[in-house]
Amino acid sequence: METRVAAIREEGAPEMVWLLEHPSIYTAGTSAKPEELLDASRFPVYETGRGGKHTYHGPGQRVGYVLLDLQRRGTDVRDYVHNLEEWIIRTLARFNLRGERREGRIGIWIDRGALGGPAGQEDKIAATGVRIRKWVTYHGISLNVDPELEHFRGIVPCGIREANYGVTSLADLGIIATIADVDLALKESFTEVFGS
Repeated sequence: METRVAAIREEGAPEMVWLLEHPSIYTAGTSAKPEELLDASRFPVYETGRGGKHTYHGPGQRVGYVLLDLQRRGTDVRDYVHNLEEWIIRTLARFNLRGERREGRIGIWIDRGALGGPAGQEDKIAATGVRIRKWVTYHGISLNVDPELEHFRGIVPCGIREANYGVTSLADLGIIATIADVDLALKESFTEVFGS
C-alpha cells in the first residue's frame, strides 16, 4: 500500500481500491491499548499505521483498501471519512439493511431493536480505519459478510466495551450473500459516492 501511495503522490499513478480477504489476524491501529487485546495467542497481531484501535480481519469479511488522491478530490478529511461511511451505508441498503452512524462510535451500526431484537441493542457491521499521507488515503473499511464472529472475542473491538454494543454480519442478520455479491454492491455504491 505504501508503495502505491507514493506512486500516486509522486508519479501520478492511478487511484485504486483493493477488495480483499485476510487470513485470520488482529490488527492494532494507532490508538490501540494493550489491555484491549484479550487473547494475543489466538491469531497473529499486526500493528498498523491506520487510525483506530484493535480489530479482527479474516475469512468472510470484505476489506476495502482505498487509495485516493485527496488533492484532486478535496482536502477535507472529515468529508472523506463521512464518504467512506456513506459507501458502506449505501452498500448495506442494497441488501435491505439500514446501516447507521453513531455519535462517538466509529464504524457503521445496525439497530437490532428495529429488526425485532432487544431494544437498545446495536451491533457493528463495518469498521473504518484510515491513514492519509501527503493527501493520499490508504487503509479503509471492513464489512462483515459471514466471518466467524467468535473471533472478535479475542479483542475489545474498536475499544467498545458496552454490553449492548456487539458485532454482527450479513449472515448473522439472516442475509445470504456471497463475497462476490458484496463486491458488486461495493463497486456500484462507490461510484455513487466517490465518482469514477
